[in-house]
Amino acid sequence: MISPSPLPILSNCTVFPDRASTLPDLKLSVSDLPMLSCHYIQKGCLFTRPPLAAPELVSQLKRALSAALSHFPPLAGRLTTDSNGYVYISCNDAGVEFSHAYAADLEIRDLLGFSGDGDLPAELKQFFPFDLTVSYDGHFRPILAVRVTELADGVFIGCAVNHAVVDGTSFWNFFNSFAELSRGLRRISRAPDFRRESILISPAVLRLPEGGPSVTFSSDSPVRERIFRFSKQSIQRLKCAVNSRKFEGEGNGIDIAELMGKHSNDTLKNPDSKLTPLAWLRSAVSRGAAPQAAAAVEISSFQSLCALLWRGVTRARKLPEAKTTTFRMAVNCRHRLEPRLEPLYFGNAIQSIPTQAAAGEVLGRDLRWCAEQLNRNVVAHDGGTVRKYVETWERDPRCFPLGNFDGAMITMGSSPRFPMYENDFGWGRPVVVRSGRANKFDGKISAFPGREGNGTVDLEVVLAPDTMAGLLSDPEFMQYVSDY
Repeated sequence: MISPSPLPILSNCTVFPDRASTLPDLKLSVSDLPMLSCHYIQKGCLFTRPPLAAPELVSQLKRALSAALSHFPPLAGRLTTDSNGYVYISCNDAGVEFSHAYAADLEIRDLLGFSGDGDLPAELKQFFPFDLTVSYDGHFRPILAVRVTELADGVFIGCAVNHAVVDGTSFWNFFNSFAELSRGLRRISRAPDFRRESILISPAVLRLPEGGPSVTFSSDSPVRERIFRFSKQSIQRLKCAVNSRKFEGEGNGIDIAELMGKHSNDTLKNPDSKLTPLAWLRSAVSRGAAPQAAAAVEISSFQSLCALLWRGVTRARKLPEAKTTTFRMAVNCRHRLEPRLEPLYFGNAIQSIPTQAAAGEVLGRDLRWCAEQLNRNVVAHDGGTVRKYVETWERDPRCFPLGNFDGAMITMGSSPRFPMYENDFGWGRPVVVRSGRANKFDGKISAFPGREGNGTVDLEVVLAPDTMAGLLSDPEFMQYVSDY
């Protein structure tokens, strides 16, 4: 693939908070520290052209960003490591990078992935600053960078933010707040919680190599990247198939909270049960009745979607039957901890749940079986499990090994619950949400809400070229993919 010509950068400056920070240094947690070897998160929104001249647009966004940084002081700070090896965010108002780029030859349709072979265009990577920057570099580079790119008929607002400082929940709360202040609100609607009082704050020290860690995967391996769209009706059909129910059409409603089985326990089909799903499943397993228990569990829409992807990718990879496959799901631990963290806790509060099965089982069983394996691990991930993960990490502190090390791994990140389309900077909602090259490798999947909301999902899928070709020709998978 030929690399596109660099976009002209019209201006580049540092934006500072409009009020001085009063926050003390914030210690990185056991969920933050492993991300020091990951790339900065790169996410952004594409909009139709605003009714503003470019100088006015840039000025408005700078003012809004300055105000937003006062509500999110860590983003205007820098990382620092003390003499004992503890890493902190110094909320020192050092500022963030802001750049203004120009892409006169590109239009909105060029960034949608509809033309050519349907893959996302290579030009997207230039819409984000700090390309392939490792989060450890926040010791001497800004924690946040924002780039505004003018298109022929639109504008793209892209952010790069240190992954050791924020997860998806924290990032989108900042981006939503940035948009609120841009469209004229005097205060943000969802203030972040900066307290560091949970078991995630640990006395363990992560020993890092001189100069900092590197990412644990190759950023140069050839991959293809596409967006697969799943409509509300398509997801309903899939869930009914997994749960052995007849699809009744539009009458089967989908609730967005139900959609994300990785965030909340599934409900059971038995309405008379007085046990929670987790307690009921544990009781069944303790009696040696896991198969019977699983049969009564309602598999969520999202777990059904993950099972579909697990089977499709495994089939496309043509793996030996005995090869162990791994499907990793990132889960939000804020509500799983005991006591719970605040929903708007600022920082990383995520853990990765691996589910493993031989390729022969993934393909030899049905969708229901694959979904049950995912469901069982999600339901079991309670406060005690979160604590065990913390204790295990404290015995062997290390950075997160992100990648596809054995050719049989899938990693699901992001979430269709994130408010990605609740971003009106003053001229309407985004057309689409897109990401840069950060943390992408064969088998990396990101789940986004569809622009229409109401239970639609977009999956951003990154695969080796041969695997992508196989997935595109897989009848089981493609029957649920919707046209744009």
